[in-house]
Formats: sequence, C-alpha cells, structure tokens
Amino acid sequence: KMAEKQEEPSNAQNGEPDNAEEGEGKKKKVKREDLPPFEIVTGERLPAIFFKFQFRNVEYSSGRNKTFLCYVMETQGKEPATCRGYLEDEHAAAHAETAFLSTILPRCEAGARCTVTWYVSSSPCVGCAERIADTLRRNRALRLTIMVGRLFMWDQPDVQAALRAMKAAGCELRIMRPRDFEYVWQNFVEQEEGEEAKSFVPWEDIQENFQYYEEKLAEIL
Repeated sequence: KMAEKQEEPSNAQNGEPDNAEEGEGKKKKVKREDLPPFEIVTGERLPAIFFKFQFRNVEYSSGRNKTFLCYVMETQGKEPATCRGYLEDEHAAAHAETAFLSTILPRCEAGARCTVTWYVSSSPCVGCAERIADTLRRNRALRLTIMVGRLFMWDQPDVQAALRAMKAAGCELRIMRPRDFEYVWQNFVEQEEGEEAKSFVPWEDIQENFQYYEEKLAEIL
C-alpha cells in the first residue's frame, strides 16, 4: 500500500518563497484565479526545484499534487519537425495530459505519422487515461510512449483498468529509470542563472524505487 504520510513541501519547493507575507499571499491567490486553466511552456526548461521535488520517484506522493509533463513530439510529414517543452497543471481546470492532447498534439500535421514521448512525474488519472486511449484509437498514425516517475493510485481497480486500456489502445507505458531522470535533467531542467550546467545527482533510493514501481506496473499490465 502507498504510505499515507509524506513531508509537506515548503512554499519554496513549489516555487514560492517561504517568507511571503499573508497580504502578498492573498494577492497571489487572486492573481492565480485570473490565469488560464493550465500553463503551457514551450522551448523553456522547468525550474530545478520543481524537478527535484515533483519528479522524485517516492513510494508515497502526499504533497505532490501537480503533474509535470515534459514532451518530445516528432512529426514525419511533408515538413518533418520536432518540438519539445513541458506542461504543468497548476491550475485545476485541466490536467497536463489533457492540455497536451488539446493544444500541442493538433500541431502535428493531419494524417502524418507522429511519435510522441512524455516524461511525466506520475502516471495519468482515470479520466486522462481514458482520453489518451480514445485519442490513440482514433489516430492510428500516433505513437505515444509515456515514461512515468511513479504510479498514481496504482492499487485502485479503476486506475489499473484505465492503464490496461491505454496499453490495449497502443500506448507504451514505462517507469522512468535513473538514466531517464538524467535525460530530463539535461534536456528539460534549467540551471541557476550564472551557473555552469550541473551534473544530475541521483537521490539515494532512486534505483530501488524504480524497481518497486516496475514490479507494480508489470503486475497491473
């Protein structure tokens, strides 16, 4: 069973300063309500502090209530093209997976073969998994591989069924290995301003947690 308790992230871990005054917090809250339902960043790198907290493949996910989705999309049409970027679902109206299908995927030339790889902090919820499966069934030219840091509510029967439906529709679902986290670090994470690029430093239990989730996924699929 997934552990119920995990240290709550500080504001700084979520990209917010810990010492924000209450008045400033209220202003931020009002401002966020005016933002679009999801945030799309293309050609930019996500802050290292987000990666280190949100992508960590812990066996519990309390406090990690965002989804970060890094993508590479290759179109093999009349004009072959590759685009990459990341999405995060900070604003609750749409999950990152749905945002990609609604806003990024349509850039792929109609009828052209399209190969997409996602590197996601956690696996899709039931609703997103169903949307992914439906998209793959309708678009046979689309090839989607999803690399996930950890499994979301993997012990729930409806989640397990949704993941199996994704696989049946043609989605390749894998657990991120240490080298995959390193790839995301090198290609999607920004370094501190003025600093040279830092090497990826694996956390202590990265290999053990990968094996844990790989076994769970194999049981489900």
